[in-house]
Amino acid sequence: MSYPKFPDDCRSALCRHLTPEIYKELADKKTRYGYTLDQLIRSGVENPDSSIGVYAGDEESYTLFAPLLDPIIREYHHFDPQKQHHVSDLDPSHLQIENPDPENAYILSTRIRVGRNLHCFPLGPNLAERERLIVECMVSDALRELGGELAGHYYPLLGLSEADRQQLIEDHFLFKEGDRFLESAGLNRDWPEGRGIYHNDDKTFLVWVNEEDQLRIISMEPGGDIARVFTRLSHAVSELQKRLTFAFDKRLGYLTSCPTNLGTAMRASVHIRLPKLAGTMERFQEICDRHELQIRGIHGEHSESEGGVYDVSNRRRLGITEVEAVRQMAEGVSELIAAEKAL
Repeated sequence: MSYPKFPDDCRSALCRHLTPEIYKELADKKTRYGYTLDQLIRSGVENPDSSIGVYAGDEESYTLFAPLLDPIIREYHHFDPQKQHHVSDLDPSHLQIENPDPENAYILSTRIRVGRNLHCFPLGPNLAERERLIVECMVSDALRELGGELAGHYYPLLGLSEADRQQLIEDHFLFKEGDRFLESAGLNRDWPEGRGIYHNDDKTFLVWVNEEDQLRIISMEPGGDIARVFTRLSHAVSELQKRLTFAFDKRLGYLTSCPTNLGTAMRASVHIRLPKLAGTMERFQEICDRHELQIRGIHGEHSESEGGVYDVSNRRRLGITEVEAVRQMAEGVSELIAAEKAL
């Protein structure tokens, strides 16, 4: 093992924070699940154009490799993991927001998701085939017990019928094998075994099993009723927590394979049509920066806008509660709509 060589134009968090001294300090360390520094940084080494470049392999990664991960977490989240503690709040009664677009003139849809991983299992990059199958079994059993508006059906990707596959594609529910960043991290191993999709009958509640994280729990619907989408998500997480134990750390909140998703592990977003504001991108970006929002194309990260429609979501996830993150997103979206109207 030796300190990796990065190209001169590398700008990833890994490049900025992995010094030869830190590499030497951590190079021989190994977690109880056998995860090493070289595995932690492999994606960023093989893909120097990564924005972050590290993937944790288990809960212990965040303590054992803290000399590297803590500075990355501090920089991304503006949160000091050595001095601060994360607080969670998924109580919908604390949200108290109005629909920013009651006439559905701008917001096409609202989607809020959280990532979750099971306690006492490795995270996705370090999950063995047998463990992934156990996770799938535990999670799918818990999902099948859901009732009311959350009741639905689980579709394992392995052996998926052509009819079900086509329907999931048409509903935009079917996730594909991960990109090269996830491939390098080990998240595509044994694809598609151990993966699956659950959705309720109304198609407003969706769970991806063993994609980047073991669970991606998603609440969504057309329009801009953000509070209703959050309430459904909160209820779903509460019901699943009765049946499953999620990996949670008092400092870092809910633990995920990518450090950018720590804390709430939440991404609250709207697809919103802002054709006039898009023509003054500097103003668009300024509003989003003030509210800690990210702008993406409608097909997610690294995609382009179509027809003036953008995906706008919260950026901060750690050191902020779920309620605060969703409220901040809603306030930013309200200002974006006001700016669009003014133009």
